[in-house]
This record gives sequence, C-alpha cells and structure tokens, in this order.
Amino acid sequence: MYVQRPIAILDSGVGGLTVVREVMRQLPREKVIYFGDTARTPYGPRPAEEVVRFTDELVTYLMQFKPKMIIIACNTATAVALEHIRSRVDVPVIGVINPGSRAAIKSTKSGIVGIIGTIGTVRSQAYEEALKRLNPNIHVASLACPQFVPLVEQGNFRSEQTFETIRSSLEPLKEIPLDTLILGCTHYPFLADTIGEVMGPGVKLISSDSETAREMSAILQETGKLASQPELPVHQFFCSGDPRLFKRIAQQWLGEQIELTPVVWQIPQIG
Repeated sequence: MYVQRPIAILDSGVGGLTVVREVMRQLPREKVIYFGDTARTPYGPRPAEEVVRFTDELVTYLMQFKPKMIIIACNTATAVALEHIRSRVDVPVIGVINPGSRAAIKSTKSGIVGIIGTIGTVRSQAYEEALKRLNPNIHVASLACPQFVPLVEQGNFRSEQTFETIRSSLEPLKEIPLDTLILGCTHYPFLADTIGEVMGPGVKLISSDSETAREMSAILQETGKLASQPELPVHQFFCSGDPRLFKRIAQQWLGEQIELTPVVWQIPQIG
C-alpha cells in the first residue's frame, strides 16, 4: 500500500537527526530512511552548485526505496537545492527554512529576529526572504557560525572549548536587542543548551525540527498517506563517513525513540 512507504530524510551529516527525532516522536508508525553525508560535511562553505550535486546524489540513492515524501533536513541544501529536487521527483519535498521562519514570526514580540547558520545558508538569504514574505516589517540579523557544525560532527556538544567557541561566535548578536534566534542549521540544536546559556533567558531559540515534522504530518494527513500498519516500522540509517561515530551520536541523540523501534545501520557507496 502507498501509505506504508517510508519518509526519506537527508542531511549533510548528523544534524538532520534532530528532525528524525521529532518525526519518530510525532508519528511513530512512519518508517524513516535517513542519509547523513558525513564524509562530505559540512555543506555550508561549499559552492552552491556542489551542494546541489551532492543533494541530487543523496536523493537519487534514496529514491530506490520509493519514499512517499522527502525531507531535506539541511538548511544549506534547502536554500540552494529545494526547488531543483522538487522539479525532478514526483513526491512531496519539504525543507526546513519555511517551518522555522513561521515559528520565529509567531515567537517574536520585538519584531527583531536573529538567524545563525552556515556560510551557505546565510549567504543565500533564504531565511530573510522567508521571514519578509510572512512579515515585511520584521528586522533580521544574520550571522554565519562555521565552527559549530564540526563540533557537532565530532560529538563535542558540551566542553570548555565548545562554550568558548559559541560565546566568541555569538558576540556580534549580543549587541542587538533580538528576542528570537533561529537555529538555522539542523546541527545547532545539539548545541542549544550552550547557545541558550550564551544568549540569555530573554532570547527564545527556534529550531525547525518540530515545525518541519508538523508540516510533514499535515501533508500526509491531507493527502491520506499516513502510515496505518499496526506493527512498528524498521528504520534505516545510512552515512557516508565513519559509521561508528555516526551511530554513537545517533543513539545518543535519538535515545528513547530508537529504543522503541528496530533500526538497521548501513554504509552505502555514493559520490
């Protein structure tokens, strides 16, 4: 049956696991197939055409599993490759920028929203455009934080080095009276505790993971494609780099979610 087909989720590395966790929590009957391109992370500093090519390769690989939906759980890939991927596949494709922007607009009281992301995401101005479409009067302050993704990919979430890196990186935003900060990279929620500590209690952090999962759920419900099988699905996780590090970070982050359902870990050949 069509409704039993999986959800394909892809990312430049482990960051998209933040979206996976929300999908598993909100829709535990849905089968997830995840691809983290850990061998080629980060995507942020790469030229746009290279990010499009890498995203294309991941989608081509995932299409063999006949997914009913694709989630591009990478802000950089969403910014530069979303429309290209939509034009070449016949299933719904959603990114993480519009859901995060909607959540930020709902959150802000001051009308001043900060965005932190990779060099590629910030350079694309995709968040600014999405926010301005929703509210032309919003004030936006963007900051590239290229040192954050390597910390997450190494599993270095909380350490003195991590705190100092985040503190020094976010210093320019401390001068701006923003009340909402978009974590414009799916890797950044891994560092949310420290980011929150540095920014202070007056700044609400917005992660696109829960909003993206809600959008996915709404689309599946509207189109009658929600999974309906009584048994729990078997999820599949792929990575292109070190499988041991990837599995350790995934198990640490997903925790209870993957204790509840069977998981298969696989290393594909890609690129």
